[in-house]
Amino acid sequence: MEEANRLKRLPPYLFTIIDNLKAEVIEKGVDVIDLSMGNPDIPPAKHIIEELSEACRRADYHRYSKASGDVEKRLNQAIADWYKERFNVDLDPKKEVLPLIGSKEGVAHLSTGFLNPDDIALVPTPAYPVHFNGVIMAGGILYSIPLSKENKYLPNLSNLPSDVIRRSKLFFFSYPHNPTTAVADRGFYEKVVNWAKDKDLILAHDAAYSDIVLDGPKSTSLMQIQGSKKQGIEFHTLSKSYNMAGWRIGFVVGNSDILAVLKKTKSYIDFGIFRGIQSAAITALTGPQDCVKKTVSIYKERVEFFVKGLNDMGWNVDMPKATFYIWAHIPLKYSGLTSLEFSSLLLREIGVAVAPGTGFGEYGEGFIRFAMVDEKKRLKEALSRIKSFLDIKV
Repeated sequence: MEEANRLKRLPPYLFTIIDNLKAEVIEKGVDVIDLSMGNPDIPPAKHIIEELSEACRRADYHRYSKASGDVEKRLNQAIADWYKERFNVDLDPKKEVLPLIGSKEGVAHLSTGFLNPDDIALVPTPAYPVHFNGVIMAGGILYSIPLSKENKYLPNLSNLPSDVIRRSKLFFFSYPHNPTTAVADRGFYEKVVNWAKDKDLILAHDAAYSDIVLDGPKSTSLMQIQGSKKQGIEFHTLSKSYNMAGWRIGFVVGNSDILAVLKKTKSYIDFGIFRGIQSAAITALTGPQDCVKKTVSIYKERVEFFVKGLNDMGWNVDMPKATFYIWAHIPLKYSGLTSLEFSSLLLREIGVAVAPGTGFGEYGEGFIRFAMVDEKKRLKEALSRIKSFLDIKV
């Protein structure tokens, strides 16, 4: 019973390794503070939960979802209206909007729907793992573009080999960026659209953290850029803005032909989203947005508190402008360790779980990522443990 070769091509999913280590440490009685996964601890707003509760009582909502259904049409319209309100972008709710079972699923299935074995996908790394894992699972060729702090974690597209560009079919990018927390201004998106206009490839922008901006102007949407719909699509999720991570709902918008292929791909694999969750998503998108502002405020306070704590103990890290992550170089005296080795050491020695940088691709080595997904008193305890750990002479 041997697994498929495509699975063998995948790099080790380091978050599974960390999860196994967490279980091992917890079994020994250690109180683990889990800052490894971007798993929001803030519950959805009351009005969203109440809508789901009410929707669950509707007998017809428990049947398979269908595109022609009333709630499905209303969700597509709500997404289009949200885009108009949020970005001043007009979308056709019938052709330029596609709900997803979480944006991760949509990103993965985009590669499945478009990549042949000799097609290349351009993926700046470090990156959200599904950007490159989805390519490998689909049997495509992965071409990694290194991101560096010196270039503000923006990809350099000007020096890509011509033969690579010629065979490229997808270009994934994502801002605000996970894991580095980098942001991109409108000028960057204009450059990307201009760079791609004479190339036969899809621009796939993952905007999962578009609302989680801690400092500076609000995020730009790819769809705001003139000409972007010609070959561009943009992914969003309700996991981060509305704290609906376990509900599994997101959406993608943009070029109607690209979305038609993605929709066709999904039709062979899933039966859509539970209608009760769709109804709650409509409430989230069209209801009061104070809950989003409150969530951002909480994350901003946590991030600032934790960054100050790390810097005060001599672990110098930059203040993120977006997301709820902190991207940190491994401390100098532990720089001989890989990111996985250092993450494992933190977990075993002091019960603090973080994400190793290599979980985000080869160019994440040398870093770890903290996720601010626990209340402030737990973050304070984590800082205390880390300080004690760093003060130990090695």
